[in-house]
Amino acid sequence: MTIEGTETPRFARWSPDDGIDKVLVVTAHPDDVDFGAAGTVAAMTSAGIEVAYCICTNGDAGGSDRSISRAEMAVIRQREQRAAAARVGVETVVFLGHPDGRLQASIELRRDVSRQIRLFRPGRVITQSPERLFDRIYASHPDHLAAGEAALCAVYPDARNPFAHPELLADEGLEPHTVGEVWLMSAPAPDVIVDIGATFDAKVAALGSHASQLAPDFDAAKLLRQFAESVAAVAELGDGGLAEAFRLVATA
Repeated sequence: MTIEGTETPRFARWSPDDGIDKVLVVTAHPDDVDFGAAGTVAAMTSAGIEVAYCICTNGDAGGSDRSISRAEMAVIRQREQRAAAARVGVETVVFLGHPDGRLQASIELRRDVSRQIRLFRPGRVITQSPERLFDRIYASHPDHLAAGEAALCAVYPDARNPFAHPELLADEGLEPHTVGEVWLMSAPAPDVIVDIGATFDAKVAALGSHASQLAPDFDAAKLLRQFAESVAAVAELGDGGLAEAFRLVATA
């Protein structure tokens, strides 16, 4: 497996003493964060950083069992995501409830993500890339692209602008907040890596919590290890290294 756009990689390596103590993860679906960033989340919470999840959809379009009603699937997936979050030290999981499979980077979604930013007041937002990857199309589900676009719009300019979504301030008393940086998952030309050697098992456990989405013969540990090793190799972490990669966007 390869990491897109990394022919001549130059990576910064994350350190827990970078001054950021709160991180908000914004994704489209339950399980997205566990595929893309759960090792990083576990590393951050282990270092005392508070991490919260904002899931844009209710997850009701997931799974392949047609005998399960869509309303029941939404309940199952949200329960699974909370269990997965607990595996990596995350207590706060908010579901915005937008329709799964029909997510759009609408004004309403931008407002809802902005609300969570103003409530949680993170220094960093981790979200999905709004850019489509043609070499690895599975990362570019339309809902992922929409979540990433809405999150970036919420970070800049909405959440920091007192005149954007004025009801957040006038009716809910939520003061503007400026997020210093965004990390994009599955983005072209990643430039930040996180060593997840110590938290890889927690990542596997988190993904394994999503039983409704995984085939019985799916080897989560094998797939995740292959990808994490490929990231570590490109970042020159050495033999046996495991890592996750992101594209850093400065937004302050």
